[in-house]
Amino acid sequence: MTTTPAGPSVGLFVTCLVDLFRPTVGFAAVKLLEDAGCTVSVPAAQTCCGQPAFNSGDRADARALAEGVIRAFEPYDYVVAPSGSCAGMMKTHYDELFKGDAVWSARVAAFTAKTHELVSFLADVLGVTAVPAAAYAETVTYHDSCSGLRELGIKAQPRALLRSVEGLSIREMQDPDVCCGFGGTFCVKYPDISNAIVERKTADIGASGATTLLAGDLGCLMNMAGKLKRQGSPIRARHVAEVLAGMADGPAIGEKR
Repeated sequence: MTTTPAGPSVGLFVTCLVDLFRPTVGFAAVKLLEDAGCTVSVPAAQTCCGQPAFNSGDRADARALAEGVIRAFEPYDYVVAPSGSCAGMMKTHYDELFKGDAVWSARVAAFTAKTHELVSFLADVLGVTAVPAAAYAETVTYHDSCSGLRELGIKAQPRALLRSVEGLSIREMQDPDVCCGFGGTFCVKYPDISNAIVERKTADIGASGATTLLAGDLGCLMNMAGKLKRQGSPIRARHVAEVLAGMADGPAIGEKR
C-alpha cells in the first residue's frame, strides 16, 4: 500500500468582510487551495488583521491583534488570505508594529515570509496556471485593488488564471489600477471625496462594456457594487475567487438571495 504525501498545510485567513458579508469567497478559497493540493485549515482563533486600527494610528490595538493572528497561524506552512489589503497589512506592515522587539522579531519574520494573497499564492508559489473546471460565460473587467497591486505586485496573476475559465472574456477598463475610493476607514472619514472617486471608477467600469466586475478585495467590491446598484447599473460584482472556483452561480455582491 502506498501513501500519497499530504500537500502543504495552509491556514486560511478568512478576513472580517468575507466572514460577515460574503462567506462564499471563503468557501471558494478553500476549494481553490484544496484543488491545488493543499491541506486547508481555518483557525477559529483568528481575528481582524489590525489594518483599520493601524491606518487610524492606533498602534497598540493593531499590535495586540497582530500578536493574536501570529499565534493562531504559527502551526501552518503558509498563511493565505483572499484579500490583497489584509495580506498586504500582514506581510508588509507587521514589521513596523514589532520593530526593535527582540522577543517577537523572529516570529514576525517567519510569519510574514509565509503569508500570501490567494491568487498570488496559487500562481507564484504553487505554480497553478489554469483552473480547467471553472466556466463563466460573461465578459468581465478587473479592478486592481491598491494594496494588492502596490504592496504585493498582484496584477498579471488574476488575469492569467481568468483566461483559463471557459466562456470568459476580459475587457479592460480605463485605469484599472486607480483607487475605487474605499480605502477602509478613508470612505468613512472623507465620504464626499470617496464618492467622487467611486463615481469615476463606475464610469470606467460601465464604459468597458463588461457584464461583470471582478476584484480580489471584498471591501473594494462592496464599495463599487453599492455605487453601481445606486446608479441602476446591471453590471454585477463578484470576487475573483468565486469565478475561478466555479462558484459564481449564486447572487452577486449586493443582490438578494
